[in-house]
Amino acid sequence: MKPSGIGGQAVLEGIMMKNKDKYAVAVRKPNQEIEVCVKEYKGITKGNKILNLPFIRGVFNFIDSLIIGMSTLMFSAEFYEEEEAEEVKKGDKVADSLFKEKAESAVMTITVIVAALIAIGLFVVLPSIASDLIKKHFNIVSYTIISLIEGLIRITLFLIYIFLISRMKDIQRTFMYHGAEHKCINCIEHGMELNVDNVLKSSRLHKRCGTSFLFLVMAISIIFFILIPVQQPVMKIVVRILMIPVIAGVSYEVLRFAGQHEGKLVDIVSTPGMALQKLTTKEPDEKMAEVAIKAVEAVFDWRAFLAENSEETNQ
Repeated sequence: MKPSGIGGQAVLEGIMMKNKDKYAVAVRKPNQEIEVCVKEYKGITKGNKILNLPFIRGVFNFIDSLIIGMSTLMFSAEFYEEEEAEEVKKGDKVADSLFKEKAESAVMTITVIVAALIAIGLFVVLPSIASDLIKKHFNIVSYTIISLIEGLIRITLFLIYIFLISRMKDIQRTFMYHGAEHKCINCIEHGMELNVDNVLKSSRLHKRCGTSFLFLVMAISIIFFILIPVQQPVMKIVVRILMIPVIAGVSYEVLRFAGQHEGKLVDIVSTPGMALQKLTTKEPDEKMAEVAIKAVEAVFDWRAFLAENSEETNQ
């Protein structure tokens, strides 16, 4: 069937699902009830023809994803914060209501900036420095070979990072919810009624996953860095950082194409990212599938989608 257009993200004990300008967060609270919050988010590219152009829209869609992702993570975390022993004073409550939104926005901004700096340091600066050291030690002249080595170091660090966090107990549960998110989307896009049984038997791997996007960024960066040779070490790092938006834009278009088409070439491009998803997704339980279904139904009429596609197939 054709793509549903919905996408999502796992959060703390829950799932966010987005469809067009609406997104919903469904969280399994400590008392086992499911809390669902539905909001609208227009996005940076909304109504802007230039920002919606191919190879440009990917960067801003990624920024939108970060904003929604951090916001929904903070929302889900609120249900699991430790309760204070003492009652909150009335004045504190007033201050909370006045400044909570600004405080959350500031924390979110700082978190994104710090995360971006760590990512740049780990996946851009460190591989570049390491490849330069290898170049000097082994007296390698070929810039292409050094760029390939740098790319392999970058991918290796990424795989090690994914493997290490996948061993953490809390992250394992988040990866189970990630699997539930994919299973829901696959269930709908394979023409099945959205219920717990159908969700659980659907695949936990999906071509449009953010994990696949990150792997594409790593892989495509190798090609770009070979084509744009820079020998001076500091300048090389600067160029690589400046190229991130361009590489992200190209990677987004490749992922978008792969998610909307079938074929051998698409399968070849999608296979590494899909294989990596075996680390970033785990098989969910029934309760997690229920949460995922609640998130989908809050923003997407899957019954109408199935009926529409069924009619098109029969014509």
